[in-house]
Amino acid sequence: MADSALPEFNVESSDSALLRLLRDAGARRILSAPAADQGIAEHYPFPFMALVGQYEMRVALLLTVINPQIGGVLLIGPRGTGKTTAVRSLSGILPDVEVSDCEEDVVPADLERQDAHLLYPDCYEKFHAGQEISHFEPIRLVELPLNARLEDVVGGINERAAAQGRMRLERGILSRADRHILYIDEVNLLADDVADAILDAAAQGSFIVRRGAMAGTYRSRFVLIGSMNPEEGRLRPQILDRFGLRLNVRGLSDYEERIEVYQRVQNYRQNPAIFVREWELATAEFREEVMLARGLLTRTSLSAAAIKVGIGLVQALEIDSHRAEYAMFEAARAHAAADGRVLATIDDIRIAAPLALRQRQSQFMVDYFEVQQEEDSRIRELTDTLSKQIRA
Repeated sequence: MADSALPEFNVESSDSALLRLLRDAGARRILSAPAADQGIAEHYPFPFMALVGQYEMRVALLLTVINPQIGGVLLIGPRGTGKTTAVRSLSGILPDVEVSDCEEDVVPADLERQDAHLLYPDCYEKFHAGQEISHFEPIRLVELPLNARLEDVVGGINERAAAQGRMRLERGILSRADRHILYIDEVNLLADDVADAILDAAAQGSFIVRRGAMAGTYRSRFVLIGSMNPEEGRLRPQILDRFGLRLNVRGLSDYEERIEVYQRVQNYRQNPAIFVREWELATAEFREEVMLARGLLTRTSLSAAAIKVGIGLVQALEIDSHRAEYAMFEAARAHAAADGRVLATIDDIRIAAPLALRQRQSQFMVDYFEVQQEEDSRIRELTDTLSKQIRA
């Protein structure tokens, strides 16, 4: 989708560095290259800052990284439009997350509660004894293979331990994605049992694995990102509803942008290591701004006018799901934080609304409720008629 087709976005001189970097990335001058690659076999994802155009897609992914409470992103579009490349490029800008070293999964902030010594006795004791109970590590992008089995996703019996006569549960992909990002390419082709397990785990934040007499409960607080080609099949409504933001990704229509895509992809394929290094400074600067925005988000709220406009949009569009306004408001807060502000306004709603509200209307449900209302009216009319006849 060309940038010109997106909702109007006013560029102010007071924009935060984060949004300026994102907006100017397509025209950013490439930095001078360092020494040649030494041939080390490493994986070099395409840099997020080197993506061309697709402003709406980049904004949606950015907002989700800043605020995981949005509920994830679904990218819908034909093959070859950069959906998977964009998602994988996030690995370069993902901030650090605090991970607990305690079995009770507690970080120091949790111990500020007055009843912390009762809720988390072991961690509380370790922390006040001067021991470290957490560490920071980068958020990871965990990809779910399309051919993954249910046991691969939720976990099962460790076959190596079983062969030695010991029974032990093996963690699955969902557990390993806890506090990270789970990416599902071609999510519409996912097996129903696997999709249902993912939805349940995402909704509850944890899941239980039972294998015979053994059972284990695992946390699954991940951000869900999916991509799909609508030509290959539709997505079930219950899965679609789980994605906070949805956007349609089309090929770029601008001539210069398509030429720029070709040149950058060509340079990347010729030598990924050098290409990534050319964007290393811009990526590091952007990652730092993302971390600052995540910190600012904790103090960011919605204005009364923004809330009124947001709820008015949901009501006017006759959207039933309450996830609609939640995703919209959380995206608006993230956009304000990205812009260096602690108050989300109507302008932030204007950016977030299309991302959060599109594809949430259901003509089937509208027709269903209309038929039900007609039936209810008929029942009440008959009740009144029969009541009058009895009284007479």
